Amino acid sequence: MPRRAQYGRPVIGTWALGYVMHYMRRVARFVLVSLAVSTTTVSHAGARAMSADEIGRFTQLAMDCIPQEYPNKLNQVLPDAEFLRAPKTLHPAFYGCYDWHSSVHGHWMLVKALKAFEDLPNREAVFAQLMDSISAENIEAELAYFLHESKSWERMYGWAWLLQLQNELMSWDEPRAQQMSRALQPLSIYLRDRYMQFLPVQVYPVRTGVHPNSAFGMSFAYDYAQTAGDAEFAALIEQAAMRYYGDDARCPIAWEPSGEDFLSPCLEEAALMSRVLDGAAFERWLSSFLPELGSGEGLDPVNVSDRTDPKIVHLDGLNLSRAWNLLIIANAVSDAALATSLRESADAHLAASLPFVSEDN
Repeated sequence: MPRRAQYGRPVIGTWALGYVMHYMRRVARFVLVSLAVSTTTVSHAGARAMSADEIGRFTQLAMDCIPQEYPNKLNQVLPDAEFLRAPKTLHPAFYGCYDWHSSVHGHWMLVKALKAFEDLPNREAVFAQLMDSISAENIEAELAYFLHESKSWERMYGWAWLLQLQNELMSWDEPRAQQMSRALQPLSIYLRDRYMQFLPVQVYPVRTGVHPNSAFGMSFAYDYAQTAGDAEFAALIEQAAMRYYGDDARCPIAWEPSGEDFLSPCLEEAALMSRVLDGAAFERWLSSFLPELGSGEGLDPVNVSDRTDPKIVHLDGLNLSRAWNLLIIANAVSDAALATSLRESADAHLAASLPFVSEDN
């Protein structure tokens, strides 16, 4: 049976023309915050720890944007005029933060912060915001939207974040978290079933460095399946991962990044395979897939030339998601020298972008 690699959960690190551009920069920084939180919770010796005050500043970004309805990118196909409604009507749980998936990972970030930092500033206000969003009534309306929208809506990026939010809630024995997990369950099960329908018919994986990346979408779903004890779902993801990636070799990591990536196609794939393969099998696969990985070739932190540009600033996210995946991979290999090299590279990527996450442009 495949084993679950010893990796950390993602931590907290991803607005008319002038305003929208400003807002989009805020959204980009918000994506970076989620990646930053993800990265800094993957533990290793000497890793930089985030303080409660730092996390408090990050969570305030989510607290500010979750209830902010406009501007809003609904990205919807209208089946009829009935769907010409305000975002908060269509998505009473996840209407803020510019788009649906950003709202979802904003809620995840708040849950992660509450779990990781008992002394989090404004702890009760954060709980209140979460409880207001994640109610049975609100989630019923979110599910109704999915039943009418295109079957590819938010596939798989938004689906993955929703399952990761549920993963965080159902693995926490705090009574309010359990209440929210029960409320979220109908939508979680529905999206789990969407994966079950979709992966068998998706012949080719999506290997992009932005939202539709298949390996990213499958990794969070696998986390959920493992926590939920859903052997059927986990097996489906394992089978799809082997079908898509099992024979891959010599991933051209030196070709990365593309100009607006916030994910590394090569490292996302490797991080997924570290989840679904046992130790020895993963190391054999990795040596063929990224034979130069230990040398650091092609893995210098990327240059972010203009942090006021909402696409170029994605590259800060790439530094952070690379760091996160390098730590996941380091925790899955037995070669101490390779693990050390990967962790040093992760630290360099963190240092290149983490200081800029919470700054205004």
